[in-house]
Amino acid sequence: MSQELERVYTIPLGKVKLSQSQHRAVRAINMIKEFARHHMKVENIKIEEDLAKHIWARGVRSPPRKVRVRMSKTDEGFILVSQYDGEVEVATPAKETKKVEDKVEEPTVEKVVAEEPAKEAPKKETPAKEAPKKETPAKETPKKD
Repeated sequence: MSQELERVYTIPLGKVKLSQSQHRAVRAINMIKEFARHHMKVENIKIEEDLAKHIWARGVRSPPRKVRVRMSKTDEGFILVSQYDGEVEVATPAKETKKVEDKVEEPTVEKVVAEEPAKEAPKKETPAKEAPKKETPAKETPKKD
């Protein structure tokens, strides 16, 4: 499946909040399809399952306010709308892929010694104050005559 045309859009879905709370996720899906028809000039729109799950993840009442999508025009003549995952395919020239291992510095012993905090004198331990013990008088037993 070769892709002729591919674009990345951020679709604002803020107007979804104007509809009834029980129809918001459905309206968000319809808004995505409408946005794709308008920008890609094709009537056949298919939304990928991952994007639909993302819209419905928080339920019908609270879809996301905006969504980042990738729209791809396929050979079959329809637009495939999928969730944008952030990976951008960029070709880099071979000259820029040099190894940079030579420039890595290892910390020397002198730097490590200078970075250690100065040792403080040990603190004297003071014995914990003990509460004076109270002597309880012995109870006298009553004598019978």
